[in-house]
Amino acid sequence: MNRILAIITFTLVAVAVHAASGQIAAMRGVVPDGYNFWLYAPQEYKEQPDAKFPVIIFMHGASLCGSDMNRSRRYGVLDAIEKGRKVNALVIAPQNPGGGWKPSKVNAILEWVVANHRVDTTRVYVVGMSLGGFGTMNFVGTYPHKVAAALAMCGGCTLSNPTGLGDVPLWIIHGTADKAVKVGQSQKVVSALKAAGKASLLRYEWIPGMNHAGPARYFYCAKTYEWLFSHSLADSPRKVNRAINITAGDRAGAYKDISPRDTPIETVTEIK
Repeated sequence: MNRILAIITFTLVAVAVHAASGQIAAMRGVVPDGYNFWLYAPQEYKEQPDAKFPVIIFMHGASLCGSDMNRSRRYGVLDAIEKGRKVNALVIAPQNPGGGWKPSKVNAILEWVVANHRVDTTRVYVVGMSLGGFGTMNFVGTYPHKVAAALAMCGGCTLSNPTGLGDVPLWIIHGTADKAVKVGQSQKVVSALKAAGKASLLRYEWIPGMNHAGPARYFYCAKTYEWLFSHSLADSPRKVNRAINITAGDRAGAYKDISPRDTPIETVTEIK
């Protein structure tokens, strides 16, 4: 009898774990001086009403620009979560209607989320690739005091003075075979930070033979989020985690340890 009860209990717990999908809301026109954006909250956000949560800002590439917000979920952090990757953070995924990302518009969204949700402001992370890689570095270089760590892939930086990037643990990744955005765009950022003596918090990788699409796999790797979450604005002194490495094997197996969801993420009108 006890064995049967134990099996039933285990089954119920397992079902509860798999069913914990979190919530997502399409936020249109909420921030007048910002972009439309998706806001995701993990199941723990509802279950732990007194807790504050980290935030990940994801900026997409040019191919996902437009007015159809579903386009901005085709790859990246939200797509990884929908596929089953566990990310215990609020996720902001703005949609760029076209043109370069404007740091002030992204910041307006962040400020709104901080004012209206339970955010651990010492743990704000920014990630993006391609146009989103430019957006990531431009945002971090403009608001370095707000960002705990950032990952910028196959992008660059258009700020006249990029040295603010040197105040943030920053991992820059670019493939040497990228024809859409040449690796030289990222290399210029690294050179500028080195010349300014502000490269102590910098990591960078030029991955031989990787094309423009290759870095997208980082969004699906568990180690990507482990690396991000290992940093905090409360760290004194600030330091960059160099112990976590994402290898070719990690990228090749990025999807292998993702458990498909038994239930979809709940779509709501607002996150509570």
